[in-house]
Amino acid sequence: MIRIKDGKEKNLLKHHPWVFSGAIEESSVPQVAGVHKVVTVDGRFIAWGYYDRESHIQLRLLSWEEKACPDEAWWSDTVRSSVLRRRSFFEDKQSGTTAFRIIHGEADMLPGIAADVYGKIVRIIISARVAWVMRSVVIDAIESLLHPQMIILNTDSSFCAIEHLHEVTEYYREGQKFTPTEKLEEIRIRESGLYYGLVPGSGQKSGFYCDQRENRIALEKYVRGATVLDGCSYTGGFTLHALRAGASSVRAVDSSSDAIHRLLSNVNLNVELGTLPPDSREKVEAQKGDIFEILRTIPQDKYDVMILDPPKLAQTIKSLDNAKKAYKDLNRMAMEKIKDGGIILTCSCSGALSREDFRTVLAWSAKDANVEVQILETLGQAQDHPIRLSFPESEYLKAYVLRVIKP
Repeated sequence: MIRIKDGKEKNLLKHHPWVFSGAIEESSVPQVAGVHKVVTVDGRFIAWGYYDRESHIQLRLLSWEEKACPDEAWWSDTVRSSVLRRRSFFEDKQSGTTAFRIIHGEADMLPGIAADVYGKIVRIIISARVAWVMRSVVIDAIESLLHPQMIILNTDSSFCAIEHLHEVTEYYREGQKFTPTEKLEEIRIRESGLYYGLVPGSGQKSGFYCDQRENRIALEKYVRGATVLDGCSYTGGFTLHALRAGASSVRAVDSSSDAIHRLLSNVNLNVELGTLPPDSREKVEAQKGDIFEILRTIPQDKYDVMILDPPKLAQTIKSLDNAKKAYKDLNRMAMEKIKDGGIILTCSCSGALSREDFRTVLAWSAKDANVEVQILETLGQAQDHPIRLSFPESEYLKAYVLRVIKP
């Protein structure tokens, strides 16, 4: 039984799942990792949690029902419930989407697990020790429900050090682990009627960012006839939507040459399949580069629309101050360089940066750029990446569509 220090239980009773070491009574610290009952100082039940001293979050709360101890059956049922909540994605044939998330970590009451469907393949990313321990149960539950062609599981390299995990990739077919003898073949996925090629298990994170799905659609209304800069373009999600919506040109910038090659391949693929206009390839300039450096060198008033979707600049709370400065500089330069009346779709995927703080950063960017800025749309992560109210950290993706008005 783990006791929580007096005054530290309030958020936990409201179903916040994280408990750091400083909130635990030292006399009740378990000697071995595992499931334990978590109580207040006076012995009142709070939740069942998984304790592991090797994790950077030593205690993760799982179940707030005293009769529902989180055993293997609980994990299997919780995985099943998470997948079934996405039933509409499997059943919807109109949107032409075959890539979506089926488990979104703590937001789905499953700490340290992100699982995405890519056609007939499932990709699982593990970022917590408890998820690593329970991975076989998770795999079996997904296998029994979806019968995927293959499951690829890997540990998240950005969390391995603080979770004391090794960087590992495992492959499963019909629930059995196997080692591929040849390089995995490229697959095609569809999102909102556009096609993307990817090699399973490769690329950043899970290989494709489903969380920007609705934001890519939202962009389309602003780009008809526009000159567009797609900063941090990755494999071309925003670029493809801009081309489909009738942009006159798109300059796509990414720091990865592999991503740039994939972007051009995706443009060509959609032209061949007739989902993009025939002249789309001629409209794209793809460039490997640092968006911060690119913004310093581009001509004034060249672009009608800019898309700023940088990688996570604040990995932790400790890095937040430096990240705020970076976000401010990035958006300030864009506001200075864009045409009068131009549109900026700006994003932050840093969970440590709150939406309120991001808006404050944008306000300071506008002040330093000596421009007025109107917020036209407030955007966020797609519906398959839900936000759990008791866990505000699950709202990691913040985005705004801005209009820049110059004096």
